[in-house]
Parts: sequence; C-alpha cells; structure tokens
Amino acid sequence: MNMSRHRATFAVISALAMLSPTTSSLAQQQTAPAAQQTPALSQAPAIPAQAAPPVQAPAAAPSAAAPVASDATAAPADGGRLLKSTAVALRELSPWSMFLSADVLVKAVMIGLAFASLVTWTIFIAKMIELSMIRGKLRRALAMISDARSLAEAQFALGARRNVLSALLSAAMREARLSAGISSDSGIKERAASSFAEIVRAEARRVRLGMGLLATIGATSPFVGLFGTVWGIMNSFIGISKSQTTNLAVVAPGIAEALLATALGLVAAIPAVLIYNHFARVTKGYLELVGRASGAAGRLLSRDLDRTHGATHSRAAE
Repeated sequence: MNMSRHRATFAVISALAMLSPTTSSLAQQQTAPAAQQTPALSQAPAIPAQAAPPVQAPAAAPSAAAPVASDATAAPADGGRLLKSTAVALRELSPWSMFLSADVLVKAVMIGLAFASLVTWTIFIAKMIELSMIRGKLRRALAMISDARSLAEAQFALGARRNVLSALLSAAMREARLSAGISSDSGIKERAASSFAEIVRAEARRVRLGMGLLATIGATSPFVGLFGTVWGIMNSFIGISKSQTTNLAVVAPGIAEALLATALGLVAAIPAVLIYNHFARVTKGYLELVGRASGAAGRLLSRDLDRTHGATHSRAAE
C-alpha cells in the first residue's frame, strides 16, 4: 500500500514537471507575436490565447505586408502618369495652341499685329532695293555731268536715263526756252529755282513713301497688343469667377494667351521703329544728293544765261 502511494506521488510530480516548460513556452510565443504585429492583429478579430497556435503568427506578416507593397508599387505608377500628363500640358502651351484657344477679339488683335509685322518687313525690303538703286543712279549721273559746260551737253551725257537729275535739267531748259527774249537773268533763275524746289519736294515725298506707315506701326503696335492682353486677362478673371477656383492651372492658359498679344505687339513695333530710323538717315543722305543735283542744274543754267548775254553784247559791240 505504501509502495502504491509513492508511485502515484512520483507520477503526479513528473507530470507537473513536464507541463511547466510547455506552459511557459506557449506564453512566450503568444506574447511575442502580439507585441511585434500589433497593427496586423488590431485589424483582425480577437483570437483567444489558448486557440492561437504558434505556427500561425509568422503567416500574418506576409498578409499585412502585402497591401504595403502594393501601395508602394502603385505610387510610382500614379506619379509617372501625373508627370506624363504635366508634360503633355506643357507641350500644349505653344504659341499656336494658345492662338487657337484664345478669344475671338484676341485672335483678331494677333492677326492684325502679324500682318503689321509682315508689312514692316515688306517695306524694309522694298525700300532698301529702291534707295540703293536710286542713290547709285544719281551718283553716276552727277559724275557724268561733272565736266558738262551747258545744259545741252549735260542732257546729251545723260542720254535716255530717267532720274531726278534729268528732270532738273529738263526744267531748267524749259524755263530758259519760255523766258527767251527776257533780259532779266535774276527772274529766270528765280523761276528755275522754284521749279527745282517742286521737283525736290516731289522726290522727297516719293522716297518717303511707306515711312509714315512704319511710324504708325511702331507707335501703335504696343498699345494694340496691350489691348488684347487686357481683354484676355479680363476673360481669364471671368472664367475664374465662373469656376469658383483660384487654381493656377485654371488661370495660367488665359493669362499666357493674353501676354502673347503683348509679345506680338512688341515684335511688330520694335523692328518698325528701328527700320524707320534707318530709312530716315538713308533718305536724308539721298536728299542731300538731290540738293547737289539741283545746284548742278542751276549752275549750268546760269552759265547758259551768261553765255547768251555775252554773245548778245559782243554782237551789239560789233
């Protein structure tokens, strides 16, 4: 009987000894995953401590990390699409696209300024060719008559060439012919000088043709462009009030279209002013040559008059 009691006591003690390590290990395994995976367990329903096996705790980590990985891969894709859309929007803000999307009045202003710029460069090319040709012709004509002793010799030297010098010589000979029989040389010279002045004024008006248009374009183009800018900005603010947003992406296209009108105004005005100043200097030099031609014609007329009166006096003396 005592032996049976001792055996029962020994069996109970050994069973308790075997159960105590298992219980402590289970407690450690349950507390460690709970401390490491608090966000994952907070989303899942509560599991009793006795029913949670140790092998299921590591399996929860991939399920919790999977959404994070998917978000991380999705973020660069969204960012790439955003950058692509921004790049497309920036490419669309070209001068041509801004012109097409502008208001009707702003388009009319831009077309008018572009036409004014075209007129400016057309006048520049035409006047450069014209002034270079007439200056060269007049210089050669003055060189041809430099040794002429009379109006007839000068006209013979020029031949069939038509320029301002030939017109001055013709006016001098016409006045001498119409004043035949008049002994007053001063009256003839005065009338001839009046004819010369009319020819010089007509030539000045001819060479200055188109310069008034250049002056008008240079003076008014900036203000015309500014008018288009004011109109475009006004439409932009009206659009802001209708959309009820102050986002810069909404405001920027309208303001860019408006500023394009100002830019076109400056593009038309600056060359017009520079070309006008250049032609003013060139025209002044050409008119000085015309003045020299007028003086040469007057000197030839004076020689002819003196020669005629000298011959008359010599015949009278004989």
